[in-house]
Amino acid sequence: MQKETREKMGLLLGLVGVICFSLTLPSTSIAVEYFGTTVAGLGRTAVAAVLVAVILIVRKEKFPSLRQFKSLLIVALGAVLGFPLLTSWAMKSLPVSHGAVELALLPLATAGFAMFRGGERPSLKFWVSSIIGSAAVIVYALHLGFGQLQFADAALLAAVLILGLSYAEGGGLARELGSWQVIAWAIIIGAPFFMIPVGLSITAEMLHAPLQAWVSLIYLSVVSQFLAYVAWYSGMAMGGIARVSQVQYLQPFLMILFAALFLGETITLFTLAIAIIVVFSVVLGKNASVSKKEVHPQKMVNKDA
Repeated sequence: MQKETREKMGLLLGLVGVICFSLTLPSTSIAVEYFGTTVAGLGRTAVAAVLVAVILIVRKEKFPSLRQFKSLLIVALGAVLGFPLLTSWAMKSLPVSHGAVELALLPLATAGFAMFRGGERPSLKFWVSSIIGSAAVIVYALHLGFGQLQFADAALLAAVLILGLSYAEGGGLARELGSWQVIAWAIIIGAPFFMIPVGLSITAEMLHAPLQAWVSLIYLSVVSQFLAYVAWYSGMAMGGIARVSQVQYLQPFLMILFAALFLGETITLFTLAIAIIVVFSVVLGKNASVSKKEVHPQKMVNKDA
């Protein structure tokens, strides 16, 4: 596959992942109301673990090396433990639009960690586009009166940092281990630690939760926790961590759109104006040059090829 075609495919897969992730906060907001923080945050991993275990066994996947296992621990800490738990807790008291604005800082966090963990060196043009996108969402947050941080805000900001590190680490590892294998093994590593707290948190009342709550929990388990990451890590492996991370600037506005459709939250003209500015920053950023460290050919083993 030619480099240009590969990068375009990476951006497309990244967009698919972002669309899937954009339904995560709305789904979490619904699920946490009926299942609580632990089940909605960690229970999704327990369910996803059953799915990925079957896939890994059927495909007879080899166990990761010790070096890869260390990277998978970082992925598991962010994508499997930290982000789901922190966002589930925050969504108990914050509207989805609030969370969406703060999560818009994720691309900047991902690119920053990519410089240290993924071996990428974004150009000045890339950072200018990142600043434009970040400044736009900060103005949006201030306009809506979200300037005063609460404990839930701190949880979301911590979630941004930990997931940014996880994205950067997973994107780099996907080049040699395979995109879906990264999140699959991360889920397997994290799941055993979640079984007991999830089991102790399940109550009889949860069985009577409405259909939308069950659909939300299933979506979080199958799509948000696994399939979305397959698309996302594939995209970063093909298009580059920093460049594909720019697509995340669309995520807060997609979240707000889905929140309006499914939760009845309001979309204003100001929101649409900010969305246009953010889209512009994505277009600018995707054309920016990004240098990479050379990787030994023997390590470039991508099982998805």
